[in-house]
Amino acid sequence: MARIVLWLMLLATPAFSQPVLHVGTASATAGLKTTGYIDVPSGVDAGMRIPVVVVAGARPGPALAIVSGAHGTEYASIIAVEKLIELLDPQQISGSVILVPLVNQASFEQKVPHVNPIDGKSMNRFYPGKPDGTQTERAAYAITREVVEKCDHLIDLHGGDLDENLRPYSYWAPTGKSEQDRISRDMALAFGLDTIIISRDRPSDPNASKYLETTASLRGKASITAEAGRAGRVDTDDVMRLVNGCMGVMRYLKMLAGSADAVQHPVWIDHVETLTSDATGIFYPEVDRGVYVEKGSRIGHVTDYTNRTVMEARAPAAGVVLYICALPSMTKGATIANIGVIAAGAPQ
Repeated sequence: MARIVLWLMLLATPAFSQPVLHVGTASATAGLKTTGYIDVPSGVDAGMRIPVVVVAGARPGPALAIVSGAHGTEYASIIAVEKLIELLDPQQISGSVILVPLVNQASFEQKVPHVNPIDGKSMNRFYPGKPDGTQTERAAYAITREVVEKCDHLIDLHGGDLDENLRPYSYWAPTGKSEQDRISRDMALAFGLDTIIISRDRPSDPNASKYLETTASLRGKASITAEAGRAGRVDTDDVMRLVNGCMGVMRYLKMLAGSADAVQHPVWIDHVETLTSDATGIFYPEVDRGVYVEKGSRIGHVTDYTNRTVMEARAPAAGVVLYICALPSMTKGATIANIGVIAAGAPQ
């Protein structure tokens, strides 16, 4: 009789039970997808509610956070996360996915590039944030607490802003921790973009981490940043590069079935050289994103408002045009282009 009772108990016990994952007001247990908000209380300025979706897989595995919309007019990355919300089926997933589609809602709604118009600050420059700061700092604090601290890996999605004609690329930022760096490097390869920037100049202080990806990395979580999309456009190719990249990382992490279609021979960028304008006026680009240039070659020019050339824009280094200004509007000191200097070989 005792054996029969034990057998019945085993049959009644689920094969897998995981704790409820709470992110803001969203809570999910195995096999469920739920929506909610990360509340940012009011302070010296208005509060806000950041939307979040938690997809709790039917089987055990790691927790992956995917965040976009720190810059609310980098539309392709925002739409990519919206697409992931639709596509990800908890029954097909091992582990959990935390999806944050739009951090900077004021930027999105008011069509303001680069910064949060509430306080004039970039929402990817003030991590890990402060509970008593301005809205941007309080939002960073909330995301650090509710997203970074609750995930095992993180992908921060970006793209070309309204004034940026950007070539798709990802960042790999080594920390000096060999195993974590190996995993984050593999994540960048699994994401599948053919250009990877090696970012060696990230902050090392976890209390002044500045960027979202760095905040996660300094807390021991292998993380990458990926960018696609340009000049306020929502091109299907760019959106799907980001969607497929995230799913490739999930396959690498064994969260989805199948093998990641990892890029085999990416262009590794050793560092980035920035060209800024010497003058205010009208900018005329003469090359497109992704073009390879020689040092000193002309990539555009700036005129005053009477069509008199006041600056010849020349490449500060040999390399690939990672992005070039997409709009005629140009002010003195503004970025004209970023040139990626190609590494001598693949990093290990």
